[in-house]
Amino acid sequence: MDLHSQKQTRLKPFVSIVILNYNGVKYLQQFLPSVLATQYENFEVVVADNGSTDNSISFLKTKFPSVKILTSASNEGFAGGYNWALKKINADYYVLLNSDVEVTPNWITPMVALMSSDNNIAACQPKLLSHKEPLLFEYAGAAGGWIDAFGYPFSRGRIFDICEKDQAQYNNEDLIFWASGAAMMIRSNVFHELEGFDASFFAHQEEIDLCWRIQLKGYKIYCCPKAIVYHVGAGTLPRGGRKVFLNFRNNLVMLCKNLPFHELAWKLPFRLALDAISAWKGLFSGDAYFFTAIVKAHFALIGIIIKGKVKRSSGTKQLKSLMGVYNGSLVFQYFVKKKQYFNKIVS
Repeated sequence: MDLHSQKQTRLKPFVSIVILNYNGVKYLQQFLPSVLATQYENFEVVVADNGSTDNSISFLKTKFPSVKILTSASNEGFAGGYNWALKKINADYYVLLNSDVEVTPNWITPMVALMSSDNNIAACQPKLLSHKEPLLFEYAGAAGGWIDAFGYPFSRGRIFDICEKDQAQYNNEDLIFWASGAAMMIRSNVFHELEGFDASFFAHQEEIDLCWRIQLKGYKIYCCPKAIVYHVGAGTLPRGGRKVFLNFRNNLVMLCKNLPFHELAWKLPFRLALDAISAWKGLFSGDAYFFTAIVKAHFALIGIIIKGKVKRSSGTKQLKSLMGVYNGSLVFQYFVKKKQYFNKIVS
């Protein structure tokens, strides 16, 4: 490398791509080569192992000796796992990347350019497409996360379980409410300023909670569609009762943490009622696990409130004052008005 190239590399922000792994050797084998082939001059790849019991560590040491490895003795989930790992990593930007994601060669550069253009941009995400059906947006974040007035998350390109076809309709860089934890770039100083994820979430919606707190601090979050990745989805925690429980419990706890009291006082009862309707609908459809998981989530929330374990955020901004918020009911638009696409709801 000549002196000019060395100078250019030093000027580029240092990016640490951190993959949290738990018994995911098959995904590391399949997708790590694409990550290592990233075309950016100043980055490292770190695998933070969350107490795996498979042969992940020995596989990495043998097949990918250039990858840095951090290990934990136990599985602390997505939230706790990244919290301990990122305390050990020095970088300008972290990229939190699921192990079941295939990246494109130039995915880092446009995100770094976007983040570097404005110091108030704390986080961003690439465009997430489905690995199985590459013409479709992927559930876990699509082209950037939004939220409705009652805390239901959705994305540009994904409403509930409906994923749109990517027809370049969301190819604009835009402010969003939350960036997907499947592939999130975040300023390291902001992550630590906010003390990272809420470890009590374990997994699911912790990135939405963090992004909410990021906005309460006055920072911005973007989608960067020039960066493209392909996500398998449900690769690290399969669908089932545990997944439903965590999604509902964590979403309700997130509302209790971040909504101003005057909003929470009426929105929380309304949300509990909507959840109850969803639970009974699931039971009558034959999904007993879905019904049970929501009931358990509601009782868990009650226990958390009674024990005083809700970590209230310092900000008191109304939800509708933040970016990426639909100030209406997603449930009403989707189930009553039959609107299944982002642009039909948010216009």
